[in-house]
Amino acid sequence: MTKQEAMKALTPIFRELFDDDSIVLSDSMTAADVDGWDSVEHFNLISEIESRFKMRFKMKEVSGMKNVGELAELVAARGKL
Repeated sequence: MTKQEAMKALTPIFRELFDDDSIVLSDSMTAADVDGWDSVEHFNLISEIESRFKMRFKMKEVSGMKNVGELAELVAARGKL
């Protein structure tokens, strides 16, 4: 899967989780850019992504992610639709 395909597949997850159909993902987007994206919702987001893409993140990957672009790169590299 390409990074662009990953971003497209991640969009409905973000919109559903944060109950905001206007969310448009970008490489530089961070938790500060999304209302309600706190530590609890971050855990829920990671859990949902792992479930939908049949993958598992390593703890250092989760703690080291700086933005949605890095998240999409990991999903593109290891996720399965």
